[in-house]
Amino acid sequence: MSKDSEYLNRLQDYYAEWKNIPSYAKLCEVFGIASKSWVKAILTRLADADFIERTPDGRWIPTRQFFSRPHAESTVQAGMPVSVTATQGEYFVIDEMLVDTPSKTTLITVKGDSMVDAGIQDGDVAVVEKRLTANIGDIVVAIVDNDFTLKTLDKENGAFILRPANPAYPVIRPQGTLEIFGVLIGLVRKYKR
Repeated sequence: MSKDSEYLNRLQDYYAEWKNIPSYAKLCEVFGIASKSWVKAILTRLADADFIERTPDGRWIPTRQFFSRPHAESTVQAGMPVSVTATQGEYFVIDEMLVDTPSKTTLITVKGDSMVDAGIQDGDVAVVEKRLTANIGDIVVAIVDNDFTLKTLDKENGAFILRPANPAYPVIRPQGTLEIFGVLIGLVRKYKR
């Protein structure tokens, strides 16, 4: 599947932009080939490799495997450099790493800088598992006096409080209700170029 991986990459890029698998004629252009029969053969091989499948009405659609990304076997040092031993390992779907219970998981864009010391920045996307309870020390999305906030759950004098991770912000001591909406289970950040 050496050349097919290049075709798969082109198809994934096209899908990321247009959210569909196009006609054979358009795929000739995407793949850089002239023959629709070659396109059909490529799609059949990608289907055999479980990257795409046909719907009952005959349209091509992506499978879960289509959205998998390479995961390097080696780690990357955030300190001193180390030698590279392997650049590619298994493939996995990002959802499988971040989401345990899809029906209870939601994505929420972070606004503000009250959690920067916890590594959470303005514009990040919080992966939140909806739960009514949380443990002390969990980073939670809470509803405090009818407002949403993302903070660390803590307790003070027997009452629940919410701690920011930025000394410029005060601890939130609810005057009325404190309701847990969910617990932070992951974070997604796209770096701007």
